Amino acid sequence: MRSSDLIAFIATHPSAIVAELTNVRGSSPREAGTVMVIASDALIGTIGGGALEYLVIARARQALRDGVEPEGLDIPLGPEIGQCCGGRVEVALKVLTEVQADALAAQLAAEETKRPRVYLFGSGHVGKALARALAALPLSVHVIDTRPDELHDLPEGVEARAVPMPEAVVRAAPAGSAFVILTHDHALDFLIAMEALKRTDACYVGMVGSKTKRAKFSSWYLAEGGARDALRRLVLPIGAFGLVDKRPEVIAALAAAEIMVHIGRREALIVRAPDSNFALGAVR
Repeated sequence: MRSSDLIAFIATHPSAIVAELTNVRGSSPREAGTVMVIASDALIGTIGGGALEYLVIARARQALRDGVEPEGLDIPLGPEIGQCCGGRVEVALKVLTEVQADALAAQLAAEETKRPRVYLFGSGHVGKALARALAALPLSVHVIDTRPDELHDLPEGVEARAVPMPEAVVRAAPAGSAFVILTHDHALDFLIAMEALKRTDACYVGMVGSKTKRAKFSSWYLAEGGARDALRRLVLPIGAFGLVDKRPEVIAALAAAEIMVHIGRREALIVRAPDSNFALGAVR
């Protein structure tokens, strides 16, 4: 749920209830702190779906009909409700006030600033398809191209920038960023990739292409003084998974999954060792 989506939802559904998972024990479809907002005929967000969510929605909408503050729920996720997660969750239900709405929107906005950044270099067919695939995920997506006229037909929420020197964007990106290289010019691809491979704090460096392109880049990169260890971190071709399907939408779907795996592995390492510094090679 994005803060802008929540604000738009509340504008059209001012009478609503916030459901929050306040305590999770054992296995659960979502973690504590997850929220959804429920109106009489619509909702936004999810606390996990299934029978759990059905019970919460029913309780919230009954309270809206009765005009009362709803009671919370303590739900075992077992045979009693037709689920087999095996855990137990406590759900707080509160009528959404203007103050709470503002606080929730501010919280979501703050979380959005911390989302992992993915930089797509190139707004061609694959770049646009990948932007669409990533736009719905909890990421901050940026599309960079040297051609201003190509920065169109991109999904809402994706930042588009025309930049004469894309490699400068790589240098300025925050730690943990993902770099995906899909420009119209192989020479430009190579320059961006060389800069990205210098970023040992990047979680992903990928390039669209073929085995032949990888061989040519590898030869050029090593001749330019690049390190073999760094070269091993380059994903080229992106989204292959042993397939030979070259349709942009298929490449985008597979590459999006690939990128999320790398981001997830990096975040897991941070959770396990929050004070340590590590290079991308640790998450491959």
